[in-house]
Amino acid sequence: MSKPLAGLRVLDLTRLLPGPALGMHLADLGADVIKVEDTGDGDYLRGFPPLARNAAGTEVNPAFENINRGKRSICLDLKQPQGRDLLLRLVDTADALVEGFRPGVMDRLGVGWDTLHARNPRLVFCSLTGYGQSGPLALKAGHDLNYCAMTGVLDQIRAGGMPAMPNLQIGDLLGGTLTTLSALLAALLGAQRSGQGRRVDAAMTDGLLVHHIFPHGDLDAGQVPVAGRTLLTGGAPCYQIYPTADGRHLAVGALELKFWQAFCDAAGLRELRNRHWTLGLVPGSEASAEVGKAVADRVRQKTQDDWGRVFADVDACVTPLLTPAEALAHPHHHARGLVHRRGGVTAVGPLAMIDAAGIAEGPAPRAGEHTRQLLAELGLDDDAIVSLLASRTATEAGP
Repeated sequence: MSKPLAGLRVLDLTRLLPGPALGMHLADLGADVIKVEDTGDGDYLRGFPPLARNAAGTEVNPAFENINRGKRSICLDLKQPQGRDLLLRLVDTADALVEGFRPGVMDRLGVGWDTLHARNPRLVFCSLTGYGQSGPLALKAGHDLNYCAMTGVLDQIRAGGMPAMPNLQIGDLLGGTLTTLSALLAALLGAQRSGQGRRVDAAMTDGLLVHHIFPHGDLDAGQVPVAGRTLLTGGAPCYQIYPTADGRHLAVGALELKFWQAFCDAAGLRELRNRHWTLGLVPGSEASAEVGKAVADRVRQKTQDDWGRVFADVDACVTPLLTPAEALAHPHHHARGLVHRRGGVTAVGPLAMIDAAGIAEGPAPRAGEHTRQLLAELGLDDDAIVSLLASRTATEAGP
């Protein structure tokens, strides 16, 4: 079977992480994703550290290579009338356009929503920004850490009582990429049914705030959510990270009573079977801390591998904390077909299995690698293409 988005064309004007990762998922699902880059630096994630060498010996950014797999790249100068006109011709062929500029930039370039909607009424126009197209912070710069801070998410991620730096880009990838993917697909479905495109205003802060569900529930219940003292932030011994004898860690996620009791039985802590939040043990209380200390003392008596053998056949929501290298090597992920090595770069995906599993074919493009090809697809002859390249309105990748 063909992939579910086969035949769909998406113009991606974004850079760095959230937008290109969105394009990665679309490409994995079969869409023709075209990176529209400027004729200068293009997507400058290419040069971000850390850098590695691919199979050809070329220095590359592995993250860039991963999230831009299977796409095509065209470099256009949208500040020139000819570059703008070429984008408009691409819009005629597209189902969606995704941009990540600050509000107003696309309008100033002459390719804003009104212009593109008039040109192609079926086009879905998606803006992915930090704070959205409206509101007092709309024009303010930001990055993942800022969005996590603005939404209360960072306050709830703590180590040793202090806010901790998330290793996963929660705002970029969850508040941004995945939230926008949902909205974009909904708008594309609507356009398919009605023949009318829509404007999608996606903000990373919106995506985070909408999904920060449990702290909001605490507030509605008259409680102040304090990280380390609530059920899901370390206040309950049944949902906690414990150090092992070898300096590794064990993640215990026994939220339900049946899992907690299975954990206690396997760990040799039967006396704690009924010390659970569902039976009145209040998260964050002194009594809860005492139970947590007893569990910690017990877990510290064995290595992580020892505990792995203990819980191998016990249904108790107990997992060893793996390093990224261990996670990529885990047989479960390989059995799911998630981990791929291509040209010295690790690519992980797809996001979900829909009939034909697998990720987009082909490596990440060089900046402007497909400029000539795409201009030819728009009907330009060789002389016109050579003229455009000479004028620097469009550029192509070097050899």
